[in-house]
Amino acid sequence: MKTIFAILIASILAAPAALVAHHSFAAEFDDKKPVKMSGTIVKVEWQNPHMRVYVDVTDEKTGKVTTWNMEMTSPNTVRRQGWGPKDLVAGEKVTFTTYGGKVVETRGSLVTIKKLSDGRELFVAGGPDASVPK
Repeated sequence: MKTIFAILIASILAAPAALVAHHSFAAEFDDKKPVKMSGTIVKVEWQNPHMRVYVDVTDEKTGKVTTWNMEMTSPNTVRRQGWGPKDLVAGEKVTFTTYGGKVVETRGSLVTIKKLSDGRELFVAGGPDASVPK
């Protein structure tokens, strides 16, 4: 009984810390900076609480390659949309819509990503209200 009580107390005390630890969209991303680009996937991280996708984008004017680091929703949500680890892979050409970061502009909150090979679009539901114009 003491063990159950101790676990219950520990859970109650830890709950506020877990809630504070999660960030808000507005703290990191700018809803005034929707960006639509094309590039090549470098890496996809299937981890909780948020997946990440890294896309190399080449500036057409300068030829400079910039890697965009974009936060997605959870792996569980992506799987429920019918996508798995073999669907977004390094080397895949994509177009994407994201909200840029407030501090690091190339760190974004992914809204959608579309594979150029077959036209499949993953709707990630990023941003404050997921209403980026297409």
